[in-house]
Amino acid sequence: MSQVVLVTGASSGIGREIATTLHGHNYKVYGTSRNPERYADLPFTMLQLDLHKSESLKRAVADLVKLEGRIDVVVNNAGAGITGPLEETPMAESKKAFDTNFFGPMELINTVLPVMRAQNSGCIINISSIAGYMGLPFRGIYSATKSALEIITEAYRIELAPYNIRICSVAPGDFATNIAAGRYHAPVIPGSPYAQTYGQTLALIDSHVDHAPSPEPMAKKILEIIRDSSPRPHYAVGTWLQKFSIVLKALLPQKVYERMLRNHYKL
Repeated sequence: MSQVVLVTGASSGIGREIATTLHGHNYKVYGTSRNPERYADLPFTMLQLDLHKSESLKRAVADLVKLEGRIDVVVNNAGAGITGPLEETPMAESKKAFDTNFFGPMELINTVLPVMRAQNSGCIINISSIAGYMGLPFRGIYSATKSALEIITEAYRIELAPYNIRICSVAPGDFATNIAAGRYHAPVIPGSPYAQTYGQTLALIDSHVDHAPSPEPMAKKILEIIRDSSPRPHYAVGTWLQKFSIVLKALLPQKVYERMLRNHYKL
């Protein structure tokens, strides 16, 4: 019997690659989007889900249980980028980013947990970011949302251990996706003390995405984790340097690591 998998944010980018790969390995895949009717050409079924609306979350889970009778795997992939100087980023946009990248995924987890507990099985994979391991300049809000998702995964693991529900996080580096197009950019304000440094950092961030590899390695890692009966708490997928940056963060004195980041971003 094929396992039933729910992949949020499956209309494009990493989510689409994950959903397509799992479908190709005979999983019963359901993706989500706020406008699923736009993606009728995808090889898997799309459900309507808006992470900002509790009723939408509950309806999507209920519809899936009604269709399949179970949910074996949830890949919490939907998310949004945000850039800007912390001082100049509108608070409403910062809160919106947390709703999308943290509170929405958390609410989805809480909605599927009764289903998985009744099954006495389940696997939840939270897609975080290597950016969540460090406070990146002009991406501080994004780093904070993904860091929060990493930490809460650890807490869930301990709470859910008695119920045979596996949960872990996977932190991608830069992959070729459309995240830059959908990202909220605080405007570069002429005369702002950050105008030059933010402008040059924004250009560097976008160039990293433009020259990034395909998200195929992320899909392969998700498939590997689903098949693992005892996954690790955290995984990182990216270039050698991106993954090594996490190791350096743990080993180097904080001021030394901070100086490395400043040199990298020419700040």
